Amino acid sequence: MSTNQNFTWDDLQYFLAVARTGQLSTAARQLRTSHATVSRRIDRLEFSLKVKLFERNPRGYVLTAIGQRFIEAAERIEAEADRLQADLMSGTTAQRGVVRLSTPEGFANFFFADKIRSFCDSHPNITLELVTIQQIMSLSRKEADIAVSLDPPKDGPYLTEKLTDYSLNVYATKSYLSQAAPIRSRQDLLEHPFIGYIEDMIFVPGLDYLGDVHPGIKARFQSSSIFAQLTATLNGLGLCVLPHFITRSQPDLEIVLPDEVELRRAYWLMCHRDLSQIPRVRMVADYIFEAVRNNQDAFLRSYQAPEEGARRHSAAIGRSGRLSNRSA
Repeated sequence: MSTNQNFTWDDLQYFLAVARTGQLSTAARQLRTSHATVSRRIDRLEFSLKVKLFERNPRGYVLTAIGQRFIEAAERIEAEADRLQADLMSGTTAQRGVVRLSTPEGFANFFFADKIRSFCDSHPNITLELVTIQQIMSLSRKEADIAVSLDPPKDGPYLTEKLTDYSLNVYATKSYLSQAAPIRSRQDLLEHPFIGYIEDMIFVPGLDYLGDVHPGIKARFQSSSIFAQLTATLNGLGLCVLPHFITRSQPDLEIVLPDEVELRRAYWLMCHRDLSQIPRVRMVADYIFEAVRNNQDAFLRSYQAPEEGARRHSAAIGRSGRLSNRSA
């Protein structure tokens, strides 16, 4: 791959924006410039390198094989530039920029959203973007800087740390239970309508609850949104498996078979290794761990001491300011 003196760092920023979004218009908005300028800079970069980095098609820009190789080098340069900027600056002025956090809808809306103000007040120069779409964001393409997930990656260039376990139970409204047939065992659950996720849209295995409650349960009402499931439950549509951190603020809900049916799942925090040393990314990761650690009673119906993993994280942050290098 040959280069010449016309190749600049600015060109790399335009390349990365298009590579991550796949759209000139979206990249232009991020870079606060015009569609035409982005197109011109990409053309100039390809001419300078004498290679084709993107395939153009009606749906957008797709990286070529050489483009896939080039993005790895560009991201390393980007990370080094961020670290250099942090070293050159001091105090709060060094901690500025955008951090995109991807989390499941339930974690975002029913736990983290009301914790955001404290972070924003303490870090006025950091813009936090919270993504809750029902799919796994690609950390490898930097669609998100940090992700909270139920199922950590088995391999790849990621730093992964367990956030917390959390409890789930079967719930229904008190009014529903007072009028419905009594529930004395798991077998009795088959006589009641259930609310759950759309089976062929369950994007991580950890959300497949009903089979763990009883293999014969099929949801009568299905939604990809946990908020919609909660609303349907509150409206007396039937029974639903819900996390404790959501139901604890719903006094109309009652646990069904509390001594017999309780599920456990876990949240994990992930970050691309190349981003782990960027100060603003570390600050957001540290804040998430602290918020979860200080609110363990929200996640576990029978409160326990914080997970050993959370304590290890706290010690690791104190020593090195980063996630431990461990993949699940």
